[in-house]
Amino acid sequence: MIWALSHRADPVSVAIADRHYNRQKIGSPQFVPPGRCVVLRGKDDNALWVTSWPFAEYVRHAWAGAWVNSLFRNEGAGLSSELILQAVAATKSIWTPPDMGLITFVDAEKTRHKRDPGRCYRKAGFSHVGFTKGGLWAFQLLPERMPPVAPPYTNQPSLFETEAA
Repeated sequence: MIWALSHRADPVSVAIADRHYNRQKIGSPQFVPPGRCVVLRGKDDNALWVTSWPFAEYVRHAWAGAWVNSLFRNEGAGLSSELILQAVAATKSIWTPPDMGLITFVDAEKTRHKRDPGRCYRKAGFSHVGFTKGGLWAFQLLPERMPPVAPPYTNQPSLFETEAA
């Protein structure tokens, strides 16, 4: 597990978010949409993942009720598809997945050109399920295709651990 829990205003995570193509206000001290979120930062500070869980009544896309991967940036932390699967497993350690699973949106014009947009998500088991009204590619991972629960990495010692004599 390379992911450690972070938060929506963590300065190191803000710096990584500022380098992501969908960042709206570079330098803003927060980078996560309003509402429920899980923010994960790579333990070597070279990756960032955000799972948002907006309340369905405020969602304007076809996948209301789903978790939304609103930000993923890999700056050399490893194979992106593996990082995605670990992030989903870590998110599952915090929340139970909704029936709609996890959705993510990819702007094919702003990502590195590959054979097919969303390649790393496809490799992680996501399916292309359509497009947003604005033309973003939508990819979905249903709960039955998600990896098993795995808690995020932590270097914080347990209160209940005892030292060997």
